[in-house]
Amino acid sequence: MLDHVFLSVSDLRRSIDFYTAALTPLGITTRLDYDGKNGPPGHPDLKGFGANGRVFFWLREGVVQGRAVHVGFVASRTAEVDAAYAAAMAAGATDNGAPGARLHYDPRYYAANVLDPDGYSLEFVYKSWQHPQ
Repeated sequence: MLDHVFLSVSDLRRSIDFYTAALTPLGITTRLDYDGKNGPPGHPDLKGFGANGRVFFWLREGVVQGRAVHVGFVASRTAEVDAAYAAAMAAGATDNGAPGARLHYDPRYYAANVLDPDGYSLEFVYKSWQHPQ
C-alpha cells in the first residue's frame, strides 16, 4: 500500500486549483501546506491533498515529466467517477477516456481518464469488487 506520492508541477497555483476541483467529488478534501524549511536541507515546499485523516497526494513546484506519471484515484461509486471527470474537465483537463466500463480489464471496472494541465495521466476508478455492499 502506498503512503504518499509527490508530483512535480510547472504552475503550483494552477495545479492546486485543478486538483482541488477534480478530487473534491472523490471526497479528497483535506488540504495541507508543508513548508520545506521545516524538513532536511533542500526539502521542497509541498501542497498536500487527502481524506480520512491522511494526506497522501502532494504537489511540488518542479520539472514536469508529462506522461511519465499515471495516478489512479479510488471512487466509491460510478457517480463519483462521473463527477470527478466532469470537475476535472471543467477545471482544464484534457479528455483521455470518457467515463465507462473498461472491459479490457474487467466488466466491473468503471473509470474515466484525463490529462492534468501538465499532461500527467489521471484515472478516476470504481471497482465494484473492492467496495462490499
